This record gives sequence, C-alpha cells and structure tokens, in this order.
Amino acid sequence: MDKVRVSETKRAQEKYKDLYKGTRYILLSNSENLKDWQQEKLSELLALNKRLFTVYVLKDDLKRLWHYRSPYYAEKFFWGWYRRAIYSKIEPLKKFARMLKRRLRGILAHCRYPIHTSVLEGINNKIKVIKRVAYGYRDMQYFFLKIRGAFR
Repeated sequence: MDKVRVSETKRAQEKYKDLYKGTRYILLSNSENLKDWQQEKLSELLALNKRLFTVYVLKDDLKRLWHYRSPYYAEKFFWGWYRRAIYSKIEPLKKFARMLKRRLRGILAHCRYPIHTSVLEGINNKIKVIKRVAYGYRDMQYFFLKIRGAFR
C-alpha cells in the first residue's frame, strides 16, 4: 500500500500533491478506526486515484481471509483475491500477492490452528520466567519437565 502511495504521490500533478501529504496512516489504518476528517480525506484521495483505490479495496478484502475456518474456502477466496491482484497490473501489489502465494500453506494452517502471536508470546514469557528461576538446575531434562508441567 505504501509503495503505491509513494509512487502515486510522485506521479501526481502539482495541484494534488498536498492531498497526498499525511495519508500514510490513513491508508494503512482500518477504516473503522479513522476519525471523520480522516474518512473524508480518504474518500477524496481514493476518488482521485484509481490505483490507490484498487490497492485499498484489495487490502480491505484480504482481511476476510483470516476469518475463514475451512482451509478449502480460505484457499478458494485467496485464489480469487490473487487473480484480482495480478490482473490489477500494479507491480507492488503483484509482488505482494506472489509473496503471499509462496506462504499460502502457512496461511491456510491458520484455519485449522487459529493461534495468534499473543498466545505464543505469553508462552515464551512463561518459559523465560521458568528459565530465570531454573538457574542452577543440573540438567536440561528437569528444565523441560518444568516447562511441560507449566502448560498442563
């Protein structure tokens, strides 16, 4: 999104350059979190620039991928989104879509195991605490038993 914004700012006519200033946050944020004046500026910008509008719509559409619980339907949705991204002929978007395609297996694994990073960070912090307390344990087996016991 940001690469397209920068390239479009450079291509914009001089009279529209001010409209692009301060839009990075607005374009990257969720539309629900924007204030009224930010919504107005976003609408004005998207109405002015077709490439930004395309990337913005595809960005918002991609968020739906994380709500699927069936890998089959998630994959079906992804390929539809991927096709639209490639046919957009917007190079940064095509590059991003290809990168997601390479990671599709991991994305689809999220459907089966919807573990968020917050859970993993909590687990890592608990292990760090055990490790701090474990100073002086004589062997690694006992350390791993303590970790296993902490998560039962």
